[in-house]
Amino acid sequence: MSIIVVEGLRKVFGQGELAVEALKDVSFSVEPGELMALLGPSGSGKSTLLLCISLIQEPTSGRIIMNGRKIYDNGWTGVDVRRFRRENIGFIFQAHNLIPFLNARDNIAIAMEINGVHWKAARKRSLELLDYLDLLSRATALPSVLSGGEQQRVAIGRALANAPSIIFADEPTASLDTTRGTKVMELLKRIASEQQTAVITVTHDIRMIEGFDAIYNIVDGRLVIDDPSSGLHRR
Repeated sequence: MSIIVVEGLRKVFGQGELAVEALKDVSFSVEPGELMALLGPSGSGKSTLLLCISLIQEPTSGRIIMNGRKIYDNGWTGVDVRRFRRENIGFIFQAHNLIPFLNARDNIAIAMEINGVHWKAARKRSLELLDYLDLLSRATALPSVLSGGEQQRVAIGRALANAPSIIFADEPTASLDTTRGTKVMELLKRIASEQQTAVITVTHDIRMIEGFDAIYNIVDGRLVIDDPSSGLHRR
């Protein structure tokens, strides 16, 4: 069963003569463990699409099905979107957005505590995640003493905290150099493979998505696949 099914998604900003159609009849599906990349220039609609399918921004029309549940069908379906997002979705931002006065362990644990997990269990899992991310030795370090790559790995740990079936990543390597950026993307590939978590990432750097299962280009709000001139493809 597909983790995500998107059908005929549209997003319009403004009304009347000032209306701008940012997304135009976008349809696709994502399977468990699949790595999907969204490429496109600034203003193409890729960030808007990410916000809509991650349930942060409401589309104008269309349908979104996640984990077999109809979440959006030309309007929210009555599902508690905030709760569904907390329980099923992890988000990685361009900026790590770590809480500066919490150490690495607690920056991950707080995502679980907000979701109702007891603090002892949350700290235990956060340490397990830091070990998985090769950061256990940095568990008590504050964000200010972590390198950029370490900060982003903690952010990935936070995204994994509630065992999501889907991770959305918005330019996760934009603030990193090529070496650190490549390590972050390799980690996302590992997560997709080992945990069967679907990973959908927006990026402007095609070098970072080698080995992805599905690569889409967004042009003027439309999804373009199998464009021979750009080398974009779906495996």
